[in-house]
Amino acid sequence: MDTQQSNARKEDSKTKEEDAAVDAELAKAIMSRSFHPSILGPEPWEGYIFSDLEIRIKESTDLYGAVLWPSAMVLCHFLETNHDEHNMMDKNVIELGAGTGLVSIVSSLLGAKVTSTDLPDVLGNLQYNVMRNTKGRCKYIPLVTELFWGQEVEQRFPRATHCFDYILAADVVYSHPYLEELMDTFDYLCQENTQILWAMRFRLDKENRFVDRFRQRFNLEELYNLPSLSIKLYRAWRRDERATTS
Repeated sequence: MDTQQSNARKEDSKTKEEDAAVDAELAKAIMSRSFHPSILGPEPWEGYIFSDLEIRIKESTDLYGAVLWPSAMVLCHFLETNHDEHNMMDKNVIELGAGTGLVSIVSSLLGAKVTSTDLPDVLGNLQYNVMRNTKGRCKYIPLVTELFWGQEVEQRFPRATHCFDYILAADVVYSHPYLEELMDTFDYLCQENTQILWAMRFRLDKENRFVDRFRQRFNLEELYNLPSLSIKLYRAWRRDERATTS
């Protein structure tokens, strides 16, 4: 092996070590946002700190959609620490698959006008968490409403009156039969000036295939890559040729 190849391998190894260190520090900072109550009352909850406020989240372990996954924390951390570039103040925001509502809550605390959506069986717990943590704290009262991906989206959110600055999504891609409907919902809601911020945890090949199909419809930029959590955070926006015909 010549000296040039040896140096290249050393630089590559150094870069990987540096990337691993950054990943570890960022993952540690994100996960440190959660805490457990020292005394459990009659109603169990998980605690989180965002916008210097305590957020209490009630989960429902019998529903996947009502459990808080780490991708939501990754997205919330990004929103709070990148508000200069992605300022939520007075922005129209919709969250898909809001689950326990943490992302919707943090977006509201950061000043956004939030529409928080999920399936009917999740809405009761979602509404409870959102109202519990935003009442008297936010500029705008969040709207919690049901949304079946791919069904009546145009009727529920006509483009003439509903233009979203941001579409937020955390861990909405997993092993279920509605990925095409999710793609169509992204496609419809994302207008010319809309940005998608989407965090996902990679578990199965379906996630990789979905990302590949997503790239065919949208411009896609990777913002975070956290191998220690198996999570990536993306920013996406419409391709120019699609924007001109929407």
